[in-house]
Amino acid sequence: MSTDDQPAGAASDEMKRKFREALDKKNAQQREGEAHLDGDSPVHGTHGAITKREFRRKSG
Repeated sequence: MSTDDQPAGAASDEMKRKFREALDKKNAQQREGEAHLDGDSPVHGTHGAITKREFRRKSG
């Protein structure tokens, strides 16, 4: 299909249709994953860095 055979509006509609199909396909693939309905996170027992605080007396 060349753009010479079609009016400008038809070519634009064809392009929009192709983009819409690609977007629908992309969104459908994203929804196929796990639903994570159990609410359990793969990260357990995290904590910040444990450091011992050191207090020094001012010397001057």
